[in-house]
Parts: sequence; structure tokens; C-alpha cells
Amino acid sequence: MSNDQTNGGAVSTGQPSKSQTIKAEFEGSSGPLAAALEMPAGPARAYALFAHCFSCSKDIKAARTLTRALSAQGIAVLRFDFTGLGSSQGDFANTNFSSNVTDLIKAAAFLKENYGAPDILIGHSLGGAAVIAAASAIASVKGVATIGAPSNAAHVAEQFADKRQEIEQDGAALVQLAGRPFTIKRQFIEDLQAQKVTEAAANLKKPLLILHAPLDETVGIDNATQLFVAAKHPKSFVSLDTADHLLSNINDARYAADVISAWAGRFLSDTSVPTQAPAPKQVQGQTNTQPPTPASDAITPFKGGASARLIEGEALATALSIDGHPFVIDAGTAEGGRDLGPNPTRTLEGALAACTAMTMRMYANRKKWDLKTAEVTVRRAAGEDAHAASALVKTIRLEGDLDAEQRARIQEIGGKCPVHKMLAEPIAINSVYEED
Repeated sequence: MSNDQTNGGAVSTGQPSKSQTIKAEFEGSSGPLAAALEMPAGPARAYALFAHCFSCSKDIKAARTLTRALSAQGIAVLRFDFTGLGSSQGDFANTNFSSNVTDLIKAAAFLKENYGAPDILIGHSLGGAAVIAAASAIASVKGVATIGAPSNAAHVAEQFADKRQEIEQDGAALVQLAGRPFTIKRQFIEDLQAQKVTEAAANLKKPLLILHAPLDETVGIDNATQLFVAAKHPKSFVSLDTADHLLSNINDARYAADVISAWAGRFLSDTSVPTQAPAPKQVQGQTNTQPPTPASDAITPFKGGASARLIEGEALATALSIDGHPFVIDAGTAEGGRDLGPNPTRTLEGALAACTAMTMRMYANRKKWDLKTAEVTVRRAAGEDAHAASALVKTIRLEGDLDAEQRARIQEIGGKCPVHKMLAEPIAINSVYEED
């Protein structure tokens, strides 16, 4: 579990002053996949999922430029490395087009569970063919955009045509793609040949935007024609003029982002729906003179971090939004609050306990070990100041059919959860002060 912000941290006054890149990891079809979520400043008007080109990575210049340009226009975009590429784990040699589609579906589920369901799928080159194939399995998708996409997935095999016979005869061959060696197996080619991208485009039943450069020497413009003819309306085609296949000129990537943003605006709805905060609980022996406060009156639901705002009429109670989930944080009655929710330091301890348990669960699942449940308690060490504790005690209890070595390893991994690392290592907090 990882949600590490690389461009600034959470702010405590309204929306962030600039966009953020959030590093993340989720479980793919063959192991953990590395991802980066580009979050806009302020509420996201939509969420998008980006699939990179064949043998590329999420961090090629075109992918970074395009997704950050979309983020600047209010669209949050998750890009990730397919199995065996970039920072993702797994063996590229065992992947194929079908596994890429499966990973896209898993990425969409991760995005939905942690941030917001994807409204748009965007795919570059073979990633474009993959998003067309995956769209029918992702219910939230309202539109699909492709950039330099082939109309036939098997088109990618032309990049290693000189090794085709060796692959067919020996079952695998080492090929050079973009100056790097990759093992391509026979199953990869067979899977490509079984795909029906134009048929998927014809059955899409969602708005389709096709961006393609007439001078694309890797995937010819005829591929765009075939996709456009196959697709049903609403469909759109935009020429990328003199751009190359990889959009190596950042101006071409920015132009593509502008077009996608404008096109998507026709079918996107406002995603910033006010959320009700939980009603303050009644303290025994105390009359609650304040009505429950809606989060919309106190704070705008905030994705990509945490945002806090004092609740009007309360002494200390604060409305808190964490990735759009509303909470009330308060102090106890002895400290001048009304105990309407946990206090901030206890919330921090709770984050450490929960993160530890979740990380151990994820690791045990990955190893297929029988961890039935884990209970983690965190409290300040004896004698520590409630508001300036420098030592915490974390107690872990595991249940399941686990041997001593497995228990020790799971507990060790629990000590490497993101919150544990943040608390155990120096962290810079940059404060941004805004005026009304």
C-alpha cells in the first residue's frame, strides 16, 4: 500500500495550491504494478486511466507531459507500468495483450476504490487498442480516447518481424525494442492474433476520440481510418499534424491533452458532490445545542490528501476530508472540546495501526499465506507527552495457520508500511499560507 505525494503534501487550508503526483502500487495480474496519479489543484472534475505504448513505461516524456497537462485542466489521471516494465514487478516475457487488458481493469478497480472511478480511458499506441478492449468491462467509463492506436493488435509484431520465424520455431526469441532486449514468446503472438480490436470499437457504445498523426511511421494513419469506420457515433477524429508516434515534442503531447479535455467536457458531469459529515455524537450528561454540520457547509470534499476546516459554532471540532471521506476530529471535554470525534494524535496512531494491518494483509495475500486476521494496537509509550510523543508502542497479534518464519516475516513487513516509514524517518512539511 503506497500513496506517497511527490509534489507537496496535504494542506490544511482548502484545496492544494498546485497539482500533485502521488506514487501508488496495486496488485496486477502477475504481481504489484507501479503507478503515478496526477492530481489537479482543487477538486477533480473527472478521473482518467492512461495506458502507455508497447514496451514503454508510465514515465516516458509523452505520458508525463500529457497526464500532467490534463491534471492542470482538472482531470486526475492514473498512469501505470504494465507487468515487467518500468518499476512494475513480474516477467514481461509471460505477458500478452490479454494480460494488459486485465491489468487495465485492475487499475480501474484500484482507482475507484481509492480515489474515484475512471470516467475516461486513454491509450497510446498498443495501449490505445487495450483501452478499447477493456472499456466494456469498466462500467464507469464514459468515453475512450486513443493516440496512434493500431486497428489490429497483431500490428505490433511488425516491430520484431525479423525474429518471427525464430519465435515460431523455438517458442521464444530475444528481440530489440527501442534499444532494449525483450524476450517475446510464441504465446504473445498467438494472443495478439486472437484480438479483434475493430470489432471491440464497433461494439464500444461510448464516445470514441481517435488522435493520430498522418506522418506516423510506426502505426500508419490507415489504422485510424479503420477504427473510425468501425466505430459507431459519437466518434471523433483529430489529426496530430506533424507529430511522431511517441509525441516526443512536448507541444504535441500538450495539444493532445487540450483536445481530450475539450472533447471530454461534452459528456462529463460535475464530480464535486457535497458529502454529509457524520452527525456529532451526544456526550452523556451534556446537551447538544449545535445541529449536525454538513461537510458541504464546512469543507469541500478533497481528493488526493487531507483537508481540515474548523466547524462554525464549535469550540474545537473540525471537519476533515481524507480523499473525499468525511470525518469529524475533536478534543475531549477536559481539553475544551466536545469529544465529537477522535483527537488528532489518536488519529495519527490509528493511521499507523491500520496501515500496518493492511500492509501485512497485502503481503500475506501475495505470498498466499493463511493470515486470517491481524490486530494492531498503537499507543504512546509510558510517560510520553500526549501532544509531543517521541515514542510509540505497536503491538501486533496474528491469527492463522502460520509457522514461526511466516509470522516473523509478516511482522517485519508490517514495520515497513508507508505510515511507519513516514513517522520513523525525517519528513519535510511545507506550509502554504493563503489569504481570503
